Amino acid sequence: MAIMITDECINCGACEPECPNNAIYEGGAEWKFADGTTLKGLIQTLDGDEIEAEHAFEPVNMDVYYISHEKCTECVGFHDEPQCAAVCPVDCCIDDPDYRESKDELLAKKNFMHL
Repeated sequence: MAIMITDECINCGACEPECPNNAIYEGGAEWKFADGTTLKGLIQTLDGDEIEAEHAFEPVNMDVYYISHEKCTECVGFHDEPQCAAVCPVDCCIDDPDYRESKDELLAKKNFMHL
């Protein structure tokens, strides 16, 4: 399962530097697979789509920080718990019920981005 940031976010930015996958973005910012990963050039995502790693995706949220579920691994393979949730002063980094993944799937995602 990926983590999501709720609308209760106060835009403090404490979570962003803690993410080992660079999956957290400021509201309104575009995101890329290449940001903070080893991915370069034409890649095949775990869903089987082919895309340039530098392709800019539309922001998920325009007002508050957000997490790209395509890059979030809940810190599996890096830490024992999601670091965004550990540092959030208002507890707005929570499990995203729309993106449920097993530990093996999260680890595969981590390995995909950090070969």
